[in-house]
Amino acid sequence: MLKDQVIKDVLITALSTGADFAEIFLEDKVSNNLQAEGGVISSANNSHIKGAGIRVFKEKEVVYGYSNNLETDKLLKLASDLASSFNGAPIISEIIFNKTSSKDKHKAKIHPKDVSIEQKAKYITDAHNYAKSYDECISQTRITLSDVAQEILIVNSNGKYVTDTRVRTRIYITSIASKDGQMQTGSEGPGGLVGYELFDEINLKEVAIDTARVAKTMAEAEECPSKEMPVIMNNGFGGVIFHEACGHPLEATTVARGLSVFCGKLGTKIASELVTAIDDATIPNAWGSGNIDDEGNPTENIVLIKDGILKSYLVDSFNTRLMDHELRSCGRRESYKFMPTSRMSNTFIDNGTSTFDEIIENTEYGLFAARLGGGSVNPITGDFNFAVMEGYIVENGKISKPVRGATLVGNGAEVLHKIDMIADNLERAQGMCGSSSGSIPADVGQPTLRVSKMTVGGRKGAN
Repeated sequence: MLKDQVIKDVLITALSTGADFAEIFLEDKVSNNLQAEGGVISSANNSHIKGAGIRVFKEKEVVYGYSNNLETDKLLKLASDLASSFNGAPIISEIIFNKTSSKDKHKAKIHPKDVSIEQKAKYITDAHNYAKSYDECISQTRITLSDVAQEILIVNSNGKYVTDTRVRTRIYITSIASKDGQMQTGSEGPGGLVGYELFDEINLKEVAIDTARVAKTMAEAEECPSKEMPVIMNNGFGGVIFHEACGHPLEATTVARGLSVFCGKLGTKIASELVTAIDDATIPNAWGSGNIDDEGNPTENIVLIKDGILKSYLVDSFNTRLMDHELRSCGRRESYKFMPTSRMSNTFIDNGTSTFDEIIENTEYGLFAARLGGGSVNPITGDFNFAVMEGYIVENGKISKPVRGATLVGNGAEVLHKIDMIADNLERAQGMCGSSSGSIPADVGQPTLRVSKMTVGGRKGAN
């Protein structure tokens, strides 16, 4: 993307006033996005961005700047402006590059550029037709098909010089049911670090029909009672609560600044002994995976919690300077416009030894949250509330009636201790995670599990 001598000159300029580390992140990314309402394409966007981000450390201080102008004089000016944040004599005057290409473990088989706009539109039309034909109460669908092809180069003053290629594809389907004055939705968004072979790996018809089934079921459901009760959270996207209420507080972004409920808890019991939680960016072709992180480090499988004991935080290179913890390969960013920081990749609670049926059979009364929707979390306290997209009452060890309007209210640190059964049916689901370094793809996941007691909000009085 740039000549080696230009990169070297930029880094040396950034180090000219006493900084001890400099890095340049170069990006060339093509994105395509198709959106449809009712099976009709409503927007088609293509973007091609190129840019560079420059990061400079001096001890426990950091500055960052970026530019979409890759002309040499512009980059040198940016590096000089960043260097002016410090005051001192240069301590690094020579950089020797150690050039490598990341080992591509997630290579796309069908690149987005090789798929016509007509074929992409057909995937959307097919998904709409599958969902719409499920039942006459399906009044509308909203579908988004997106793909990204990204080339990056990361070079730093320690000599790291690494390139990487990333291709991601995802389809997001929402079905809307209207019945007796009620409107309810069902959504699902499979995707991966893959090309358009995604549609050979998923059953588009099943995915679309399932969104319609959820919408119809919830439109016909009665209101959920409001009370404290056991809650069974299903596998897959049920893991969003762990991701939001527990995963974010394990990122050094909050821990290093003393803003996490898990500060100072390494080696201590923070969860039920049934809980083992993992952040694994090495899973082949998973949505949140990668060959390297956005600091150029090979990705890792990181055990965060083992049998209830906190084993590791997620720590990027700058935050190792602020806390006594080894570097973990979790520096991520949305684009060159963002400075990387510690972020999750594919984060999930691992399998337990119970079965789904055993969890249901051992619950006298409770809520089965089959699918979760959106929610909010206080990242400092871990307090959360999440809407249940698809819910059912469990009575006498059996799933009985569907209920709508349920909300789960709790605290992530407390919920970890109240998990008393975990099944053996781990699944992951895809989402976009927002934080200080932008919006990035991330998998959430878990097996079906039971929380012994949780506050369930609903519009129906307790019975």
